[in-house]
Amino acid sequence: MTLTVVPVSLAQANTFIDRYHRHHGPLRFHKYSIGATKQQKLVGVCIVSRPVNLSMDNGITLEVARLCTDGTPNACSFLLSRAARAAKALGYRRIQTYTLADEAVKSRGASLWAAGWLFSHVSKGGTWNNVSRSRTDKHPIGDKFCWIKELS
Repeated sequence: MTLTVVPVSLAQANTFIDRYHRHHGPLRFHKYSIGATKQQKLVGVCIVSRPVNLSMDNGITLEVARLCTDGTPNACSFLLSRAARAAKALGYRRIQTYTLADEAVKSRGASLWAAGWLFSHVSKGGTWNNVSRSRTDKHPIGDKFCWIKELS
């Protein structure tokens, strides 16, 4: 059976993420979300938003902020490729995402490579807590690998 792309609401995507994602929770905002189905069952979701890093939020770049599957083979690369196609159709020129460094080492970015994405750089981790804005870190704060796909 093949995978099929379907539109999903942010609420539907967040419900799926609550159930299956290992280290991140739901998001409050998005540009769009898509899902992958197999035999009419939702097997993965992808939430695309503006880049978190404000220096990369240039109006022509989007970011895959959450990608989550139930383990269905090829669902990650399927969703990554469809997210990029949708971004291009909307007029964006670049799409990016981040993986935890240890995830990228284990998988070598197989799903990203399969979808035509390229490794860009290592983003040094760190806490979001500081003197002027006290925060409790809710997510992993280690190094992350940035992956990009040029859409033009």
